[in-house]
Amino acid sequence: MTEIASSVRSHEKYERLIEIAQRLAPLPTAVAHPCDETSLRGALEAAEANLIKPILVGPRKKIEEVAQAFSLDLHDIEIVDAPHSHASAEKAVELIRTGTAELLMKGSLHTDELLAAVVKRDTGIRTDRRISHVFVMDVPGHARTLFITDAAVNIAPDLMAKRDIIQNAIDLYAGLGLGRPKVAILSAVETVTLSIPSTIEAGALCKMADRGQIKGGDLDGPLAFDNAISAEAARIKGITSPVAGEANILVVPDLEAGNMLAKNLTFLSNADAAGVYSGPECRSF
Repeated sequence: MTEIASSVRSHEKYERLIEIAQRLAPLPTAVAHPCDETSLRGALEAAEANLIKPILVGPRKKIEEVAQAFSLDLHDIEIVDAPHSHASAEKAVELIRTGTAELLMKGSLHTDELLAAVVKRDTGIRTDRRISHVFVMDVPGHARTLFITDAAVNIAPDLMAKRDIIQNAIDLYAGLGLGRPKVAILSAVETVTLSIPSTIEAGALCKMADRGQIKGGDLDGPLAFDNAISAEAARIKGITSPVAGEANILVVPDLEAGNMLAKNLTFLSNADAAGVYSGPECRSF
C-alpha cells in the first residue's frame, strides 16, 4: 500500500506568536486603503482574532462594495472616508500622529505610496532612527522563527543604517515576547575579508554591540547563511559562537540579498512570511 504524504502542515510558530498577542488588548490600527478582498478580509480576521481594533481608511463606498461582494461583515467597524489611495495613506498616518491609532496596516495601495506618507518630513511619523522592514518567517522543518532584515526598504544600507536595522529587529523580537535574540550578520563567508565589504561591516557592528551602540541582542558576524542556521555547518567550519547555528535574526548585506532569501524560503520551502515595517515609534504591519 502506497502512503501519500499530507500536504497539510501546521503553522505552530505563527500560532505561538498569535497566542502571545492575544494575551494583550487589541491595538487601534489604521488600515490604509483596504479596497480589495485580501486586505479587507485580513484586517477583519485580525479583529475577529482579537489582535487589532481596525479603523478602515479609504473610499467608504468602495470598501462597502468589497465587503458586500465577499460577504464580509463591517458591523461596528469604524470607517474614515478618504477619496483615493494617496489620501488614504495621508489620513492613516495622521491617525498615528494624533494617537488615534497605534499601528499602521497596509491595504491595497502600493508600498511606496504608504511609505511616502510615513516618511514625509512635516506630516509623517519619521524619527531619528531609520525605518526598516522585517520578514517574520515560519520555515517548515526549522525549529525557530526567523526574522530576515532588511528585504524591502533600505536598498544598500551603510554601517549606521545597518545599526538601526538591527536595533529595530531586536526591539520587534523582544516586543513580541520572544526574549533576547541571537543576531547573525550574513555575508558569503565567515571571516573578515577586505575584498568583501559586508564582512568588514559585520565585524564593526559586532564591536558596536560590545560598546552598547546596539542593545538587547547577541550579535555575531560575518556568518554565511548555513553557519547561521545550522549547528552542524558551524561545527564543520570550526565556528564557536553562541549565535552560529542558532540565529533568530538574519541581517542581510543589502535588499537584493534579503529579498531573494525570503522569497526562496517562501516559494521553495513553503515558508509563511509576514512583513513588518518597524522603527522606534512606528509599528506597521
